[in-house]
Amino acid sequence: MLKKIFSWPFACAALLTLICSLAGSYLATLPYLKVIGALVIALLLGMVMQVGRPVLDYSRPGIGLIANKFLRLGIILLGFKLNLIALAQAGIKTIALAVVVVTFTILVTYQLARRFGVDRHLAILTASGTGICGAAAVMGISSQLTSDDDPATKLRHQENEVVAVAIVAILGTLFTLIEIGLKPLLHMTALQFGVMTGGSLHEIAHAVAAGSAGGPVSLDTAIITKLSRVLLLAPVAILVGIWYQKTTRQANPTGEKQPVPIPWFMLGFILASVAGTFIPGLAALVPSLVKLAYLLLGMAMAALGMNVNFSVLFTRGKNALVAAGISSVLLLILVATLSKTFF
Repeated sequence: MLKKIFSWPFACAALLTLICSLAGSYLATLPYLKVIGALVIALLLGMVMQVGRPVLDYSRPGIGLIANKFLRLGIILLGFKLNLIALAQAGIKTIALAVVVVTFTILVTYQLARRFGVDRHLAILTASGTGICGAAAVMGISSQLTSDDDPATKLRHQENEVVAVAIVAILGTLFTLIEIGLKPLLHMTALQFGVMTGGSLHEIAHAVAAGSAGGPVSLDTAIITKLSRVLLLAPVAILVGIWYQKTTRQANPTGEKQPVPIPWFMLGFILASVAGTFIPGLAALVPSLVKLAYLLLGMAMAALGMNVNFSVLFTRGKNALVAAGISSVLLLILVATLSKTFF
């Protein structure tokens, strides 16, 4: 590992992905790009980097390392964003809503995708990204879906990651605009509108963009509601990993039995949220740690974009996009109804 890190290919890959991540963070502050989010922009910039194919070929070992290890470290640091006291103060209704939303969305999206002929791996990634927290959920869940050492299978899974991220980015942006447009027609209080946006939109950036349209109360509520869904990333990753291994063994009973995946980086995610909440000395550092988390996640997303096959976005992703689109409509109806009824 250390030999790979202290090498010129890794240094080159780190520089390229860092440029994409920093550029994504800057571009995400601009009015019309804010709704897309820094991670998705970093992914797109990584795809653009493919024009420099000789440089990417030289950096390939480092790109793979960044996509894998930096992703895990970024998710661990993202845990500092979760203030457990604030989530607890939001009340049992908010947590219960998050559980209902995540469970409903993952099950419905997955079942629809499978009925439309989407392969199991892409279906669960799309469902997780739609139900939990967009790109970070796609990558976090993907790390739990272990595959064999076949290079073709690994490449297909990497392509599925990009397709799933693209789907949640497209739908998240679209539904952000839809919910902002629906606001005057729904006659919701600021609290209800915040619950709806935080409970139904895909990325944190989407919830912030839509929630801010309802004012400060709506924005704060949208963030808390969205973070309640983010909190479920760790337990869902464990459950999905166990389920995926079980169904894989059923599909191939003669294959070698794989151990139940233990997402140690998800444990770090939980410990980071506990530390950020209860250790007073860390409070001042939390904003910087969260920025570092997004920087590392942006580098991982850029590395992923550097390996993507563009054709899969227009072939393999069509049915998954339709399935996620239908489930997003159903999710919006469900959360809007629950918001009006219980908040």
